Amino acid sequence: MIKRFFLTILFFAGLWFALNLYLQHHGLAHRGNYDSLIINFKNDIPTQTLTADIQAIDEKLEKTVDFNSIFSIKNYVYTVKGDGEDLKRLRRSPLTKEVDYIEPNYIYQALEVPNDPEYSKQWNLRAIAMESAWDQSKGEGVTVAVIDTGVTRVPDLRQTQFVSGYNFVDDNRDTTDYNGHGTHVAGTIAQATNNEYGVAGIAPKAKIMPLKVLGDNGGGTVADIAEAIMYAADNGASVINMSLGGGGESKTLADAIDYAYSKGVVIIAAAGNEGQNAAAYPGRYPKVISVAATDATGNKAEYSNYGAGVDIAAPGGSTDGKDGKILQETIDPDTREPVLMGMQGTSMAAPHVAGTAALIQSVQLQQAKVGLSSGAADRLTVAEVSEPEAVLKILKASARSVPNDSLNYYGAGHVNAGEAVKQAQQGQISFRDFMRWLRDNGYLNPIFWFDGGAVAFLPKLAMVLGSYLLVFLLRIYLPLQFTWPFNWGLIFGSSGLFFLQGLYIFDLPQWPFRAMGSALPELGNSLPGTGLLNPFFASALIPIGLLLLLLGSPSGKQWSLGVCFGVTVFLLTAAFLGTPLWLIGTGTTAIAFLVVNALICLGLGSLAAKGEH
Repeated sequence: MIKRFFLTILFFAGLWFALNLYLQHHGLAHRGNYDSLIINFKNDIPTQTLTADIQAIDEKLEKTVDFNSIFSIKNYVYTVKGDGEDLKRLRRSPLTKEVDYIEPNYIYQALEVPNDPEYSKQWNLRAIAMESAWDQSKGEGVTVAVIDTGVTRVPDLRQTQFVSGYNFVDDNRDTTDYNGHGTHVAGTIAQATNNEYGVAGIAPKAKIMPLKVLGDNGGGTVADIAEAIMYAADNGASVINMSLGGGGESKTLADAIDYAYSKGVVIIAAAGNEGQNAAAYPGRYPKVISVAATDATGNKAEYSNYGAGVDIAAPGGSTDGKDGKILQETIDPDTREPVLMGMQGTSMAAPHVAGTAALIQSVQLQQAKVGLSSGAADRLTVAEVSEPEAVLKILKASARSVPNDSLNYYGAGHVNAGEAVKQAQQGQISFRDFMRWLRDNGYLNPIFWFDGGAVAFLPKLAMVLGSYLLVFLLRIYLPLQFTWPFNWGLIFGSSGLFFLQGLYIFDLPQWPFRAMGSALPELGNSLPGTGLLNPFFASALIPIGLLLLLLGSPSGKQWSLGVCFGVTVFLLTAAFLGTPLWLIGTGTTAIAFLVVNALICLGLGSLAAKGEH
């Protein structure tokens, strides 16, 4: 009976786990708003057949099919107004034999939280150590494509170098920004510095390529964004910043990202402002560096997405406290006049990483020019000396890590432009740099290991070893055997598979690893990612219930005995370390609670073990 009961539980637990994985992995890929469709015809389709197909669609939907822009001609990418029903009709038609795919032309939005202009300090630049970075690099020789609402050359951008861009919304060369979002983003990347006016930018000597894909209302389509990505890759940009996103996965966009990545372009995007446990697209794609946002205190901004897909964190601002937003000169969307304005959002965080990537590439380019003739040095491009993987490696290795980031709020940590430039100068991370990084992040401090760093390695080790030591002592008085069920019970009760707590696999939920990496008393706090033990789990109640339920099964009883003794050691260790309890806190009451429950588990396990005679 008990065996059937557990098999039933395991079946439904497995079903729930699989369903959760599917929803986490695929749910966001099929959410999103759109009012048009993308039809990508096969490149070898005869012109006569293509014309007939387009006419058939026009008649079927009673809507006009046309190229998305002049850049779509060579790839046979068409768009047509349509909704979900139109999409189903086209996918069920004979047309599918002559197309590579038909998909929604999702509308992505500028990831911006409503702003308050009364801010005047660039705390964000000090937070990423810009002063030391500027001593070595200002972004010379690098072009950053800003794929956004366009860029207007406000007074503080007039000394910034620009290269020709494109307006994919209106299919022309006018990239004027009437929204203000793109100009603000461009300012963070390369606003003129040391010009006795306005504010500073991260890479003021970098060139800006304005690519307008979002309209005045901040919305734009996947087809336009994809073409802008390819345009940037084909026209000399080595960094792409996309402070935009949405909930729909797109083959069109994925292909464009793969294309740009293959040409050596570093692609950076905002993680999104929904506060959900997954980065928005396009930041969710593996070849895109997804940036979460932090506030002025360095904590995760309330609105920022986190978890699956997040690679690194950067200042994004918040409304908490004085001077909490990101200040740049931009365009007031109401008056269309230049204004110093504070904004917040992961849209503001992404350009901090884009600017830092430009500094890294500039250092790599200058190093590669050493020893070359002036002609050869002038012809050398960033693509020849820098690869996206290398830039990402430097960004991650130089970031200020955040211990115990179980929900992946920060990815590799807080972006650090000063340290990133130092590591780029060396071309590789030296042993000295590595030791300095260990020291700066506290890993060389013994207290760090006792305080919960590195998945609380020493406390966990003490718990599992202590449980075995306890059983060795009890075997003098009790008939205990180290069977497989008993061993697994000891591990589950005392430490869990703790090394799994820090495991992170791209685009998968982290809760299964936190669950498997937690001891029984930790399950109530590890799943939601808090540091407070739940008194219900961190007590004798569950071990008592398991023993009563499994007394009739020999292997089940052995497992529950192991759990009892494992929980005993966990609770005693937690009491010794002064671990806080939810609703109880710390101090004498919490210690007494843990010790009393540990003794109950010990006594209960001992009484049950005596019955083995």
